[in-house]
Amino acid sequence: MKEKYRILIADDHAIVRESLRSLLSLNPDFEVIGEAGDGREAIRMIENLKPHLVLMDLSMPKTDGLVAIKEVKRRFPKTKVLVLTVYKDEELIMATLDLGVNGYVLKDSTYTELMMAMKSVLSGKPYICPGISEKVIEGYLDGRKTLKASSPWMTLTHREREILKLIAEGHKCREIAEYLYISPKTVEIHRSNLMKKLDIRTTAELVAFALKKRLIVE
Repeated sequence: MKEKYRILIADDHAIVRESLRSLLSLNPDFEVIGEAGDGREAIRMIENLKPHLVLMDLSMPKTDGLVAIKEVKRRFPKTKVLVLTVYKDEELIMATLDLGVNGYVLKDSTYTELMMAMKSVLSGKPYICPGISEKVIEGYLDGRKTLKASSPWMTLTHREREILKLIAEGHKCREIAEYLYISPKTVEIHRSNLMKKLDIRTTAELVAFALKKRLIVE
């Protein structure tokens, strides 16, 4: 009997996870072995369940998709990651590609396209959905970095992005320090650095920037 592909769904919306589980159950080649509501939980579940593929959202509480992708690719290089998101921002797309994701699909895609993307990624071929800008696709397929790192956003480290997201969600310095297992002083240093890079002076401006980049939702 052919082994089924083990799939993990990482998305902070329960209704999305339930819908995806229902859709994937229609395909006899797939078995959903777990659901995670945030990036940190996804990493734990990948370590324990060893999925073949993770369907990864980008905007999640606590540890977001970008940070989770970096950790997954570092610790579990054999696990395929297919981003499934609403975001079409070119900088964000390039950031995920630079981290080594295997595919990028928009949530307004059809069931047929999602199946095509999953099968392509599982067979070792990258997949980027047609809804993404041609400029991004061409740059990625040609192996060029034409869109990379000219904006302040692209200069932020993954730790700075993680702290930016937590600040924007309303967490205090000590809470962030406890959550990330670092000192409050280190949090303040990262906060200061990211504010300088973004030329931002207030917490309100940080929140507005995070909303613009869709790290959080209103």
